Amino acid sequence: MPPDFPAPTVVRLTPPGRGAIASVRVEGAGGVEIVQSLFHARDGMPLIEHPADRLILGRFEAEEIVIRLSGGDAIDLHCHGGTAAVERIEETLESAGCRRMNWRDSTAERHANPTEAAAVTALADARTERTAAILLDQLNGAWDRAVAAIRGAIGRDDFATARQSIDALAARAKLGKHLVKPWSVVLAGRPNVGKSSTLNALAGYRRAIVHHAPGTTRDAVTLTTAIDGWPVELCDTAGLRADAEPIERAGVELARTRLRQADLCVLIFDRSAPWSEADRSLPAAWPDALLVHNKSDLAAASGARPPGLSLSALTGEGVPSLIEAISARLVPDPPAPGDAVPFTPDHIETLRKLAESCNARQG
Repeated sequence: MPPDFPAPTVVRLTPPGRGAIASVRVEGAGGVEIVQSLFHARDGMPLIEHPADRLILGRFEAEEIVIRLSGGDAIDLHCHGGTAAVERIEETLESAGCRRMNWRDSTAERHANPTEAAAVTALADARTERTAAILLDQLNGAWDRAVAAIRGAIGRDDFATARQSIDALAARAKLGKHLVKPWSVVLAGRPNVGKSSTLNALAGYRRAIVHHAPGTTRDAVTLTTAIDGWPVELCDTAGLRADAEPIERAGVELARTRLRQADLCVLIFDRSAPWSEADRSLPAAWPDALLVHNKSDLAAASGARPPGLSLSALTGEGVPSLIEAISARLVPDPPAPGDAVPFTPDHIETLRKLAESCNARQG
C-alpha cells in the first residue's frame, strides 16, 4: 500500500456501554485484508471467498464474532457487547494498520457535503419524529436548494426576493437549534397554585410531589417530554414568594434563574383565590409569559384578573389547550414538509454572508 494511501478506518457503530451485541465497521481499501489476517472462519474458507451479505461465524484473535461483508471496502464485525470486547478488537485492528475514529468524525469524512454530514449526526440525537423529519429534509437537500435559490435571486438582482428568503430562514434559526436540544419551559408561580400538578398533567404521569402545604417544591424538578412533536424540558420550580424561609429562599432564587434562562415561562395562578398584589407582580416581571389560571374545578374567586388559559390540573380539563398554546409559543410558524431550516452555526454564518452579498450588490 503506498505510504500516502489513506488507511482503512475502524468505527464503533453501537453506543458505548454494556449490551448484548456490539458492532464495529472496518472501511476503506485494505480493510478486508487486515481483518482476514486476524479472522479464522469456522468453515475454514478464506474471508474474501465468502459472498457479500453472508454472515460468517469465526474467531477474531480470542474473540468469537460474526462478520458480514457489506460489499466494496466495508466489513462489519459483530461481537459480544461490553466495553472490554470492543476495545480489544479496536486496539487489535489499530495495531494492524487501521485508523480508529468515532462515528461522528467518520460520518463527516464520508460526506463531502457538510450539511449532509451534520444532518446524519444530528439525526442520531433527534428525540421526536417531527424533528427527525425536518432533519431528513435537510439531508435530502432542502437547505442547499434554498441557499442556491437565494444566490440565484442575488445574481438576477432580485434583491427583494433574496432578502425575503434570508429573513424567513433566519426566523427559523431558533427552531433549528432545538431540533436536538429540548426547549426549556419553566412552570412558575406563587406557592400552592398547582405547578407540580400541572407538570404531572403535562407529562402524563406523576413526576413531581403534590401536597397542599406551601413550599413542597424547594428544588427545580425537570423532565423531558414532547409537546406537539417538539422536544421540551419541563421545569417545576419553587413557589415565588418574598417571605420564604432560608432553605426555601435558595429554591426561589433557583426558580428565578431558571426563568431568566427559559425559552418560555408559564405563570400559574390559583383561579379560586382572589387576585393579589403578589400575583400582579409576576406578569409585570415576565411580560412575555404564558398565563394559566389553575383549579377551574373549584369556584372562581370574585374580582378581575388578566386573561389567560383556564386549567384544572386535577381533572385534566384545559390540558390540551395548554399543550397547544405552549407549542404555538415555541414554534409559531412550523415549517412545511420539505422546507429549509438552518440548524448549524455554519448555516447562520451562510445567511449572514448572503445578506452582506445582497447589500453589497444592491449598493
